[in-house]
Amino acid sequence: MSDPNPTPENFDWQAAEADVKDTNVVDLDAERTRRTTAEAGTHFEVALDETPTRGGMPVDEPPVGPSGRRPIVPANWSTWPNIKHSLRQAAELTAYRAGFHALRSPSYAILATFWAVIGLFRLTGRQLKWWWVSEQYGLRQAAADANDPQMWLKLHREVKATRAWRFAVLTAEVLTIAVGGPILWATAPTWALALGAALAVAFLAHVGRPDDQRIITPATVSGRFRRVNPDIILRAYYAAGLGHPDKAHQQISFGSTMARDASGTGSQVSIDLPYGKTFDDAVKARGAIASGLDVAVSQVFITRDPSSHRRHTLWVADRDPLAQGAGRTPLLRCKPTDIWQPAPFGLDERGNKVSVDLMWNSILIGAQPRQGKTFAARVLALYCALDPYVKLTVLDGGGKPDWRKFALVADRYAFGLAMTRDGDPAEIVLEALREIKADVQDRYERLSKLPVDVCPEGKLTREIARDPKYRMPVRAVFLDEFQEYFDLGDISKEIASLLVYLIKVAPAAGVFLVDATQRPSGVGAGQIAQQFISFRDNHQVRFSLRTGSWQVSDLVLGSGAYSEGHDSSTLLPSYKGVGILRGASDATPTVRTYLADADDAEKILIAARKLREAAGTLTGMAAGEDITREHRDVLADVRSVIEKSETGAQWEEIAARLADRLPEAYTDVTAESISAQVRSFGVRSVDVKRSGKALKGAKTDDIDAAIARRKAA
Repeated sequence: MSDPNPTPENFDWQAAEADVKDTNVVDLDAERTRRTTAEAGTHFEVALDETPTRGGMPVDEPPVGPSGRRPIVPANWSTWPNIKHSLRQAAELTAYRAGFHALRSPSYAILATFWAVIGLFRLTGRQLKWWWVSEQYGLRQAAADANDPQMWLKLHREVKATRAWRFAVLTAEVLTIAVGGPILWATAPTWALALGAALAVAFLAHVGRPDDQRIITPATVSGRFRRVNPDIILRAYYAAGLGHPDKAHQQISFGSTMARDASGTGSQVSIDLPYGKTFDDAVKARGAIASGLDVAVSQVFITRDPSSHRRHTLWVADRDPLAQGAGRTPLLRCKPTDIWQPAPFGLDERGNKVSVDLMWNSILIGAQPRQGKTFAARVLALYCALDPYVKLTVLDGGGKPDWRKFALVADRYAFGLAMTRDGDPAEIVLEALREIKADVQDRYERLSKLPVDVCPEGKLTREIARDPKYRMPVRAVFLDEFQEYFDLGDISKEIASLLVYLIKVAPAAGVFLVDATQRPSGVGAGQIAQQFISFRDNHQVRFSLRTGSWQVSDLVLGSGAYSEGHDSSTLLPSYKGVGILRGASDATPTVRTYLADADDAEKILIAARKLREAAGTLTGMAAGEDITREHRDVLADVRSVIEKSETGAQWEEIAARLADRLPEAYTDVTAESISAQVRSFGVRSVDVKRSGKALKGAKTDDIDAAIARRKAA
């Protein structure tokens, strides 16, 4: 019978070699794959691709090189530049920590003294308990309960003996302190006394301090993040109900190797859902996936894979990537910009720079109040301001201070709705929009007449826009709180009509709009409400900061955004200047916008004004020009276009005649706008017949009566 515990001396090597010759060699990789497929358990280990996908690195980096040898000298100490860099880093860290603790040393001393006093009492109490052998009380009580006097007496004698010698120890300790203390105080040098006192206080503070109360605050905190591996991902997806490990054709698989992303801030992998499961299912289960991964929802990002509707890319950030701001805008360099190049806007969730093409696009920005909506729009406006060949129009329906400094460079501007020195803001807005519409119409006509070698595609080019002889500079129109302009009464009808025209037609003529609102629905009534919706829905690029619900998010980002997994209502209230950018590129990133506060904006705008003065492109209100329309007597003008033989005229006739006879004042007048102006003087809108057709208009008697009333007043 063989020895069950063989040793090298009694082991039968010849028999073992014979067994090996008669045994089939097992392919370990094949056997592991077979066992993984056959066994159903809680460990979801699957075979991944042999080579990692490009753009990342394996999650578990090999500790050594291909040779299997660790470097004798660490890389950070291997060369002189690395040594200098390492020393500099160590010196900087040491200096920082020294300064940090030096500033807090008084509070450290107070806390240490406080806990040292408590520690002194605790230490005294421990020693008294040690002397009295209080831990033996339970044994003596048990002997008494068992009616065992012999055991009780034995324990009593032992405790008396123990107390005696422990009392002697404590007595010697007290005598040592009582005698040795004064001697040391009289003979020891000052530095020794200080060192001894410091050590005593530190020891007593350590004894007295609770475990959860720190005396010294760490100067630096090491970052911690949860490591993600395939097992954890599969657990999360199965827990979210996106598959089942024990059912055929219901298992989650991987389309790529688990890898770190190129920025080193997270882990990513391509996920293949079971057949029948879709990308939309994964988006809806994002919260459950985050719970299964044991991370915050803001760390989980799911991106559509165009190759299959059941495949997507999962990226799990080490930390919340949106909690860290993007920093100051690079426009603070105050260098000239080029509107034909993308404008720097911010950083995405992975730290990549995000830019926005302003040319040929219109941009909608929406959010709840105080989430950074105006700052986001202003960053783009500052970029436009630094291009001296861009003609700026800034219209702020809210009247906030954020836009006031744009008076330095804007051709037209209006802030708020209250009357100002520059006139009625509503009238300024109306006149500005009329002028821009006329400019757009004129551009299309002139562009169509330019030769092919100058205007190859019938579109505005950079050369045409910067050549003053063509008088067609790029125009940027910024409207903040634009919903206010749809709720001004009769004047809003024409403003709404002009805005809808511009949003649909102007971008192709080199006139783009950037519009911000905190109320993307429920504005106006009737036709104005329809025009508001038409205006809102005709923006190509959309940026939504935090909103109150997914429905509002869909209104800002556009229909279908929620079904694609984009919902700005999930952004945290603490995120400022963070939003979802849709339509600017093939991707839909979550962007942390660059910061430009009031001081930054003023610095940039002062530089922008100097650039425009040097280029000779400072125009309009910024140049001190009076752009307000000459005040007209509307009643007198309307009365003058009604013939003496007529008892009245229809509003359409009046508008056409005014535009024909007084084009400098009424070029863009409409039947609705002239009706509103005349009716404001108490003139009735009545039926007036022309060629057997009755339409609304005004009677000459009513107009004459209104003029008479005004004179009498």
